[in-house]
Amino acid sequence: MEKELHLVGFRVGRETFGVPISMVREIVRVPEITAVPNAATFIEGVINLRGKIVPVVDLRKRFKDTAPETGRKTRILVAEVDGQAVGLIVNSASEVLKIPPSEVEVPRNVFSEGELSYISGVGKLGGRLILILDLTRVLQRSELRSAGQAAELVAAEV
Repeated sequence: MEKELHLVGFRVGRETFGVPISMVREIVRVPEITAVPNAATFIEGVINLRGKIVPVVDLRKRFKDTAPETGRKTRILVAEVDGQAVGLIVNSASEVLKIPPSEVEVPRNVFSEGELSYISGVGKLGGRLILILDLTRVLQRSELRSAGQAAELVAAEV
């Protein structure tokens, strides 16, 4: 019997994405975010999460959403990426998706190059398509490093 894939589902723009539940620490409302000078445009800043400084990336900006509006459903997914906590701003996050492996297709060449290389699969669930993300690719190592350094700078000032 094949084991279901458990994903945390969230929306960015009109699309539904999923990341493995094992990578997600928690989902929180958007607190006050401290901006970090000279950061990439999609690095929103840092937050203080129960005494830990966590860099925050706006996935809406990262995915070039044309109108990244913060509403009452906007959330931050706190994920563990390469041993580092990172906050990801999404339009909404609510459900755990259970997708059988037989309903997941590995992306073709169209997603394997350049900007779209972060899509590790496309799951089919009840007539919907779920884009499965590889967070280590969404946050390229240099971006993750700079976000981590920004968090360390802010933590040193506190």
